[in-house]
Amino acid sequence: MNVYFLRIATLFYLVGSLLYLYYIAFLKDKAASWGKYTLIAGCGIHFIGFVFRYFEAGFTPITNLFESLSFFSLSIMFIFLIVEGKYKLKVIGAFAAPIAFIFILFSAFISADIQMIPPALQSYWLPVHVTLLFLGDAIFAVAFAVGIIYLIQEKQLKRKKLGPLMKRLPPLDTLDEINHKCLTFGFPLLTVGIITGSIWAEYAWGSYWSWDPKETWSLITWLLYAALLHGRLTVGWRGRKAAILAIIGFGAILFTFLGVNLLLPGLHSYSSMAK
Repeated sequence: MNVYFLRIATLFYLVGSLLYLYYIAFLKDKAASWGKYTLIAGCGIHFIGFVFRYFEAGFTPITNLFESLSFFSLSIMFIFLIVEGKYKLKVIGAFAAPIAFIFILFSAFISADIQMIPPALQSYWLPVHVTLLFLGDAIFAVAFAVGIIYLIQEKQLKRKKLGPLMKRLPPLDTLDEINHKCLTFGFPLLTVGIITGSIWAEYAWGSYWSWDPKETWSLITWLLYAALLHGRLTVGWRGRKAAILAIIGFGAILFTFLGVNLLLPGLHSYSSMAK
């Protein structure tokens, strides 16, 4: 049953993304409004599917790649809708919604069978650890989208080409503020997520830190965002530099999530393509 909800949510995410892209291409406000309502509906359906899977599986469904992709997509959509509701910037939907759609689409090509979870995952720390990390990563996904918009807008301003696209893009200061807010909320979630993962690792494998590929790349990602936060607070890293680092940081998140899972076997191999 949960898979049917997921497939329906995928369709809603696709339609919502296309409506936002239509808005940015043709300046039709109604398209953005319908896109928002479509994504809200899709997010609700997606969440219902998540709840169904929870009861069907008997555990929090974030234990393999299919479930992780689905939950990451749901988290991105949830965070995007919060940001869109606060700042009323429709244009972000044209960049953030497709990211959530791609992840949920990716999950459609992976086995959705509910599997027995290995003993290492049978811990109350697992849902806490993974939920915190994915919420933090979802915030950074929105920061990634905002960073791209920032660079596009800055390029237009430098060229002094005040074309139709510029009318849709928010001021640079607003984009930089959103980037800062994302860092402010995302970094603590990432930090606590890594700490809770370390506690879980001690229960599961008898060691707080094993330099497993996933752990190592999580630390690299944390250091990137720590450097960005430190730079913002001490030497004024803002604007273009902050936008570029937000994009690089999300690249590190993607590699930590997918690249490590698919290319670097380790203690976290249960989340690989084959599982």
